[in-house]
Amino acid sequence: MFSFRKFLQDIIRFKGAMLVSLLLFVTGVVLGAINADSITRWILPDIERLGEYSRRLSQSEHPELSFFVFIFFNNALKSIGVMALGALFCLIPAFFLFMNGLALGYVVVAAGAHGESTMSLILRGLLPHGIIEIPAILVAAAFGLQFGYLVIKSLGERGSRDASERTVEWRKFFVSAGRAAFWIVILLLIAAAVESTLTFYLMGG
Repeated sequence: MFSFRKFLQDIIRFKGAMLVSLLLFVTGVVLGAINADSITRWILPDIERLGEYSRRLSQSEHPELSFFVFIFFNNALKSIGVMALGALFCLIPAFFLFMNGLALGYVVVAAGAHGESTMSLILRGLLPHGIIEIPAILVAAAFGLQFGYLVIKSLGERGSRDASERTVEWRKFFVSAGRAAFWIVILLLIAAAVESTLTFYLMGG
């Protein structure tokens, strides 16, 4: 059931949801970058809250371990939650993707506006762990979007088709979703390890 090859096949099978997931995230990044000034009041409270968590964790007895635990559980719980809550007609994963993209675009532009090197931030602060973390989150959201799509499709078929004619295969989807959840957690575990060590070191602790 937990074959990585089958996990990749599932991603290809749900390529439509993956494309929508990527487009929502990229749209958020672009809008966050070009509207950084106007969205400051929306984004800044969350960034300040994360900054406060970061300060507390960096002052702990074992900061790397504290960062690892916080990052991993925060990302894993949100990703699995987004997969499950996609059943609510795709709304939660769509909002999650857009807002995360918005925050990322804002942070990169705001850093540049405050005199920091944008390229340095991307290469040292985002790329080492983001190359694993962002795809994992996009996949989680894509499964949430697929879940919502199947719910809508199932409701439509319930009203217009006999049970024998319905095309939604829930068992097959849940097997794929369970496999995806397993590998997403593994990928986020690796990403958290990289972020709490290599990224932490590159950004000066």
